[in-house]
Amino acid sequence: MLKKSAAMLAIASLVLSVSCKENAALKIDENAAKQAEIAHAEAGKMPVIKFETMEHDFGTIKQGDKVEYVYKFTNEGAADLVISQVKPSCGCTAPEWTKTPVAPGASGEIKVVFDSNGKSGKQSKTVNVHSNTESGTDVLKFTAEINAPQGIGAASH
Repeated sequence: MLKKSAAMLAIASLVLSVSCKENAALKIDENAAKQAEIAHAEAGKMPVIKFETMEHDFGTIKQGDKVEYVYKFTNEGAADLVISQVKPSCGCTAPEWTKTPVAPGASGEIKVVFDSNGKSGKQSKTVNVHSNTESGTDVLKFTAEINAPQGIGAASH
């Protein structure tokens, strides 16, 4: 009987331990999730793109201004990172990017130039970055508030 009680206690402890671990796993923050992605990529010899920031606010600009921002990134994976395409959501945005393979630990850049000609009001744009990472696509975002000259109507797209 004592052996049976000890066995039941061991099983109950194991179940409780697994339940606690599952609950803790649900509370993993973004940093831990990114570290897990890096570890998985290293095991599979995959590149991992890590941006300094994925969003930028140009603030308030005048209609017709051309503004630019450089998104900087590092390859935190275990294989060369290759960006195959950078596709903006609008023809008003022109991208330039590092076109050579980025070795593990090395850095690169994606520059976007936003032309506010014909735009007014709040603008929110995206830039899809296609690469050989596990996810295959990352989305960069930027916003701007465009002041149009008084009395001139403008499109908002």
